[in-house]
Amino acid sequence: MAAAAVVSEPARTLRIGLFLFATGYHPAGWRLPEARTDGAFDLTFLIELARTVERAKFDFFFLGDGLATDPDMARLYPSQVVRLEPFTMMGAIAAATRDVGLVVTANTTYAEPYNVARMLASLDHLSHGRIAWNVVTGADPLAAFNFGRADHWDTDRRYDQAEEFVAVVRDLWDSWEDDALLRDARSGAFLDPTKVHRLDHVGPHFSVAGPLNVARPPQGHPPLVQAGTSERARQLGARLADVVFTAQTTIEDARAFRTDLRGRAAACGRPATEPAVLPGLVPIVADTVSGAQELYDRLGAFVDAEAALISLQASVGATAQTLAELGPAAAVDRLPSAAASHVAAAEAAIGRPVQTLGDLARFQLASGRGHRLIVGDGARVADSMQEWLEAGAADGFNICPPYLPGGLERFTQLVVPELQRRGIFRREYEGPTFRHILGLPRPPSRFAVKRR
Repeated sequence: MAAAAVVSEPARTLRIGLFLFATGYHPAGWRLPEARTDGAFDLTFLIELARTVERAKFDFFFLGDGLATDPDMARLYPSQVVRLEPFTMMGAIAAATRDVGLVVTANTTYAEPYNVARMLASLDHLSHGRIAWNVVTGADPLAAFNFGRADHWDTDRRYDQAEEFVAVVRDLWDSWEDDALLRDARSGAFLDPTKVHRLDHVGPHFSVAGPLNVARPPQGHPPLVQAGTSERARQLGARLADVVFTAQTTIEDARAFRTDLRGRAAACGRPATEPAVLPGLVPIVADTVSGAQELYDRLGAFVDAEAALISLQASVGATAQTLAELGPAAAVDRLPSAAASHVAAAEAAIGRPVQTLGDLARFQLASGRGHRLIVGDGARVADSMQEWLEAGAADGFNICPPYLPGGLERFTQLVVPELQRRGIFRREYEGPTFRHILGLPRPPSRFAVKRR
């Protein structure tokens, strides 16, 4: 049965985006001598990254977001301690690029639909139709205290609000029909008032009159991106998202997630090709496999040993006392039997035996946020990506370079040409808007449809 499923999609090609971690996804990536440590706030640097992915024909350039911080994050997640507000940054990136899709994050738990609809529509106009919205409900309880709340809402309450939020935003985009602005100097008719619509929306969470004060976006509806593996997250992604970001480290888990999500989407009446599912991928690439392993070792040498043991402890279920007693030089077979799968995953990713507790701890820290790590030359990384594509485990990948700019440059120089040679990645963009790139039709205004 599995083989038949693989054969059924022979013409599929990859979708690839950059998930921006300005100091690199690897927690020690910023410590390499050739890495940039201050790029998160350097517009020239950020623009060059966006132009790099555009030259390589990536689908999109993506910036996540958070609404709180904690200095303790610097040990494991230095890229996420401080970062620019995504709408401000993407406005500058839009002005400096021409073709690549641009994904911005807006949190529905701590925002208003009118503001988000207005900002996204504005950026879609300024980018000539290249904006997408990463819809998040927030996972950090600390954010609540930054917005005058006593606690972070539970999952159901957040997702109930998110579903209404998205519906209102889409209605606001539709409130101006495409041809509402006449701008007829001869007749003096600037607009057709019959094609501008109030919403008068009153719901459980929002009351929004409308219409929006921005003309309908070039894409009609900028694409929606979503992430999450909870029951409510899957429901939202299956019903509304055009692209779903996810994190699985095995092909079996990834295929099961994609199959489940596509099944839910089909039950909502959506086409069999939607939504596109993109797991995260951390590529450590060099001209040769041994060179990539050497780069992986260089990164590992900068890892905080205590933080690495904490990451390993959480992954394999060992106690801190057990790890301390064994020590980093102990053989991995001294760990509980449940750790065997972690050892196998590490060996498959690195391409060589993992022998000591220290070896495994460094790997777990490098991939500790759940995204799959692969070490190798261009062909080895391309082999892995092609295997997941053809097995129905992914429609593409959200690339998380271990450090910048070199980690991205190596991927675009060594992996992208190999994927293109195999015919599984584009050589040119499919059209001028993000919806063209994603192969999505442009939706009509629901008010125009109703009026007709």
